[in-house]
Amino acid sequence: MSEFVEIRWHARGGQGAVTAAKALAETALGEGKYVQAAPEYGPERAGAPLRAFNRISDKPIRLHSAVIAPKIVVVLDPTLVGAVDISEGTPEDATIIVNTPGSPGEIRQKMALKGRKIFTVDATKIAMDTFGLPIPNTPMMGALIKVTGLLQLDNVLKDVEKTLGKKFVGKVVEGNLQAVRRAYEEVKGE
Repeated sequence: MSEFVEIRWHARGGQGAVTAAKALAETALGEGKYVQAAPEYGPERAGAPLRAFNRISDKPIRLHSAVIAPKIVVVLDPTLVGAVDISEGTPEDATIIVNTPGSPGEIRQKMALKGRKIFTVDATKIAMDTFGLPIPNTPMMGALIKVTGLLQLDNVLKDVEKTLGKKFVGKVVEGNLQAVRRAYEEVKGE
């Protein structure tokens, strides 16, 4: 890992991006890494666009500012592609992961994007199939882990189970764990 990896999450309120950023930070911390996780809200209401951020490093992170050049972008709501510049500030070798039933090539074409690695996974369908709610955050975590190799899948699963176990019954928790695993297997790139 270079000095640190920066991740920007794009979503709408209620899709779980802030929860995912915090859970990712917890897992990274548990793996002995240094982390930051922060939300950036506009109007605080369900459905409003929002961003969340992570920094993950093997060394202490001395930078305390907004993430402006993320190496990884995770998009939980496909309607934001084209509505928001999700590639803003990304370097040519950045990785973009989008929740969509479409292919990486379709996303590249829609964004008229050169460079960058694009991955897609139908996280909303996976969420509906596994725990019955259109909340794509846990499947997107699975896709992120598969694509980047930043953290160990088993550790992510353990932390998702711990975090969600405090709020939800076993069936919902197990469904989310299945969603993480399934997205890990189903994410596709070009």
